[in-house]
Amino acid sequence: MIKFFRKIRQNLLSEGKTGKYFKYAIGEIFLVVIGILIALQINNWNESRKADIALKEYLVKIKSNTLEDIIELDSLTIGRRQIAELCKQARTSILDKTEDENTLLFMSSGWAFIDLYFCPSTGGYEALKNSNYYGKINNTALDSLLTRYHTIIGEIELNEKSYNEYAESQEAYLSTQFDRSLVLAYAFVPPDSLYTKATSQTEYFTDFKNYTSFPAFRNVISLAAWQFDTMIHRYSELKDVGLSIIQEIDKIIED
Repeated sequence: MIKFFRKIRQNLLSEGKTGKYFKYAIGEIFLVVIGILIALQINNWNESRKADIALKEYLVKIKSNTLEDIIELDSLTIGRRQIAELCKQARTSILDKTEDENTLLFMSSGWAFIDLYFCPSTGGYEALKNSNYYGKINNTALDSLLTRYHTIIGEIELNEKSYNEYAESQEAYLSTQFDRSLVLAYAFVPPDSLYTKATSQTEYFTDFKNYTSFPAFRNVISLAAWQFDTMIHRYSELKDVGLSIIQEIDKIIED
């Protein structure tokens, strides 16, 4: 092809057709420029296509992480709701002074001392933020949702940390005030086995009653009755944002 164009130029010069030669030369330059532009456009298209594929891979991972989070949020919600309901009933019993009639209830409400933490799966989001592709979703609905999602995660983390640390401190204090061997035996050892021990049933009951009537115990129960509702609300809020993230990712992936 190059030889063909060179031959045309030589023929025009040899025939003295300078004007036509310059026109031809300009046309040839124009064709070369057009060729370069087309090549650049194809290259840009290929790079953009590769970037879109890479971005979608990151988004698929984020979607998978978000689905994992939602499953964990549902599980935590069920657990906290059950404990909160027990603690609310125990709190009512305290106000009604019917603790002696609800020994089993107070035994069950002791679950308020258990540490429960939401552990989000953030690997996909962190990987995308540290990549060269995060800019492709800047100022989009997905960008706003992801920012909101991880802001709520931070707030949940602080909320849970505050409650769990308080419960741990109260439990540690209770351990200095009581020998919990009788309390734990009364709570977890089958009654038939307790009857065979030297310790009388009255001693178990009295120790457990003293333990559950102590302010440190009741403070945690009362806090859980209120605080868990707040946590459950934040879980629900995070789940809603997570579902919106999945919808936005599906739109991008399907395009």
